[in-house]
Amino acid sequence: MTVLRSAKFPFAKFPSLAKFPSLAKLPSLAKMLGAALALAALAVLLPGFSPPSVDKPGPLDLTGYRVTFAEEFDKLSVSPWGPTTRWIAHTPWNGDFGDARFADPQPGFPFTIDNGILRIEARKGADGRWESGLLAGHDLKGNGFAQQYGYFEMRAKLPPGKGVWPAFWLMGTERARYAVEVDVMEYYGHDPRALHSVYHVWSMDKVYPERHVPYVARFETDLTDDYHRFGVMIDARWTTFYLDGTPYWRIATPPEFAQPLFPLLNLALGSGWPITETPNPSYMFVDYVRIYAK
Repeated sequence: MTVLRSAKFPFAKFPSLAKFPSLAKLPSLAKMLGAALALAALAVLLPGFSPPSVDKPGPLDLTGYRVTFAEEFDKLSVSPWGPTTRWIAHTPWNGDFGDARFADPQPGFPFTIDNGILRIEARKGADGRWESGLLAGHDLKGNGFAQQYGYFEMRAKLPPGKGVWPAFWLMGTERARYAVEVDVMEYYGHDPRALHSVYHVWSMDKVYPERHVPYVARFETDLTDDYHRFGVMIDARWTTFYLDGTPYWRIATPPEFAQPLFPLLNLALGSGWPITETPNPSYMFVDYVRIYAK
């Protein structure tokens, strides 16, 4: 696996950054002074911004780690809202996103299990509306699994086609002053060799400063061709993102990450990209979700 190119900031995705007028000038700044100076400017203009580290970490090493959460999808324990199931089928704050509604689970849709593989289906109904599936590992009421620090990984085969938007991500259980979101993997179907990783600190009290730090890695092969392992290692010092055990981005761990984080996975659609050519149905296949701790 080879990372071909990285570090592109999609300003249009983050309208909240409009309160920093100087940020709008950064694309031209990058052309004039180079990407390194643009990243340095971000560090000055946006408190808490962490550019990619200069020294590269080695391949994933889980020596000394133990499995604390293992979903092998031999069966699926899910309900719309819990609390007695392992997964719930909505975000705990009941927020849909994208152009497909996340459906309550029913026999055969949007989740099916076959030979240890979870299939998440997105499909368009007779009414022209799309529905799909999401799994969240915690309900923010004390039910579910969440862990501070460790390694979080999903092995999955991504769906091909324009308009698909699968993701594996983490959310923190703290939501009083701010909310932490770690997008281990986001994939946009129109760009099959690119992988997006992002971290967000969302203000919940309208006072805490927000931060949105994205990273885009490009690879030699189409990411939908086979199963891949998407992971992130978070410890008190570093947060490192991996594809198939190979690191492609590392940041200094933000202080807001010092809290329990829980896993979510979904097949969404859109994210601002058209879905007129999205295959109907579309499928995301998930082999497992595993979480490790020292």
